[in-house]
Amino acid sequence: MSGTMTLLQLGGYVGLLLWGTHMVTTGAERGFGAELRLWLGRTLSRPGRRMRFYAMLAGLAVTAVLQSSTATGLMVTSFTARGGIALAPALAVMLGANLGSTLITQIMAFNIAALAPVLVLIGVVLFRSSDDDRNRNLGRVGIGLGLMLLALGALVHTLEPVENASALRTVLGLLDGEPVLAVLIAAALTWACHSSVAVVLLIGSLAASAVVAPAGSLALVLGANLGSTLPALFEAGSPVARRLPLGNLLVRAAGCIVALPFLPVIAGFLTQIAPGPARLVVNFHTAFNLALAVLFLPLTDWVAALLVRLLPDPPRPADPAKPVHLEPAALDSASVALANATREALRMADMFEGMLRGAIEVFRSGDRRRAADISRTERIMDRLGAAIRRYLADIGNEQPLDDEDEGARGQEILSAVINLEHAADIIANNLVEFAAKRTRRGGFAAEELDLITAMHAELVESLRLGLSVFLHGSAARADARRLVARKRQLRRLEAEAAALSLRTLQAGADRTSVVTTRVDNSDFLRIVRDLRRVHSHIAALSYPILEHAGESNNRDIEETPAAAAADRPAPLDRSGGPIVNEVEQDG
Repeated sequence: MSGTMTLLQLGGYVGLLLWGTHMVTTGAERGFGAELRLWLGRTLSRPGRRMRFYAMLAGLAVTAVLQSSTATGLMVTSFTARGGIALAPALAVMLGANLGSTLITQIMAFNIAALAPVLVLIGVVLFRSSDDDRNRNLGRVGIGLGLMLLALGALVHTLEPVENASALRTVLGLLDGEPVLAVLIAAALTWACHSSVAVVLLIGSLAASAVVAPAGSLALVLGANLGSTLPALFEAGSPVARRLPLGNLLVRAAGCIVALPFLPVIAGFLTQIAPGPARLVVNFHTAFNLALAVLFLPLTDWVAALLVRLLPDPPRPADPAKPVHLEPAALDSASVALANATREALRMADMFEGMLRGAIEVFRSGDRRRAADISRTERIMDRLGAAIRRYLADIGNEQPLDDEDEGARGQEILSAVINLEHAADIIANNLVEFAAKRTRRGGFAAEELDLITAMHAELVESLRLGLSVFLHGSAARADARRLVARKRQLRRLEAEAAALSLRTLQAGADRTSVVTTRVDNSDFLRIVRDLRRVHSHIAALSYPILEHAGESNNRDIEETPAAAAADRPAPLDRSGGPIVNEVEQDG
């Protein structure tokens, strides 16, 4: 066989190994990622002096299932960035995650290639015969494991004829005498592959074929450990997000520096325990990460303090429309990325609440500066909402949301963002404009302002319920029902506003400035109508939860925000509509 064909075969088998590793990781994450995330959050929230030890065990367990220390790191980074856990326990989690990533290399290093067809067959049957997402993802894991075993067996078979090639031995022999070069090459390869598991298994195949000397193979393992920290570090979008991967890099770099001079001694010691070259590689991989966990677990507080000094909290962005939580690195993990989108949507909700509370001040005092701030915030929310929508689209591109819960959550976030944008547009471009216009003409009557204040209080309380529903999902179903039920209170207040409008018109019928009275009355009715439209968008936060629970037959739920925007009660139409037209024609 020609050298070109041999290289092509080797490249294809390495690609198959990487793809099998990817299938194992994504299958485990999609099938069990949400449960693992909740369990990890509960475990890390335990108080006590043994927190670091529990955190390390939690990282080991989660990574043993996901087979990706990067995925575990993204979860923990999400908790750390929002203040859920401190940086020191997060570093302990990563020590356990690094140790957990060695478990599959231990299993795969055994001669179990005969199981590959069985695993692929079982995986295909589970994937094709079941409609349950969890079973389908278990099938994906089985297929991935089978492909990894097939790729490893094919690599060993392909390397056997070329292990005595003088050119290959000359090139790889240089690595035995240049351990630093071997570390750098393996680190670059692991960074490109985004998988230390696949690279360590590849190194084991090279060692088993006697292509790489024992000391050189151990140097390559050190490089694989170092390179696995680079993707998360380079893809992090903020200094706070870079702290954890940087700490992981510093810990492993320190271990590499200490271990490099002693590689021949370590190789001789481990060979006495397990003489096989492939077993030597995986045993050193496990021993290296175990030693790091033992040595650095008591030092996590010190390392965390160092990282905070190196990467201090940044000042708040000059542009408030710039996303804070939409980390590109999290796109590889759908559950983490959706959590980031949720946090950014909550930023939008905070801005909207500020607009809502500022609007009542404009009604009371006609403060032009506050009105300008509200308009500025609405433009910021538009840009932030567009960024969240692009991020949700990127999640679907990077990590298809074939899990029903993840897809539903993505739709809930998108719906919440759109409704918040529309409600903010009504406040900035309708309510504030009408309030400023009315203030210039003498302000609101006491009864009108009382009704507007009452409706505003309903909106603030409804927003609180809506955010509770958005955050807790089906667990807040009672709040969702309460939120929809509050629409009846808004209709009652709107009816009172219509009655007040009629009384005002009747009282002004004997005055000489009838037109002015009718214009002022029209502004009040428009404000009332728009306040109800805002409430309809807030109430829409509860619709996905109630529809999922089969409660969409409620007639309040069937009233969409669009329908509410077009809906006007009969008294309001009779009193407001013709008068507005009449005034506009006169003007």
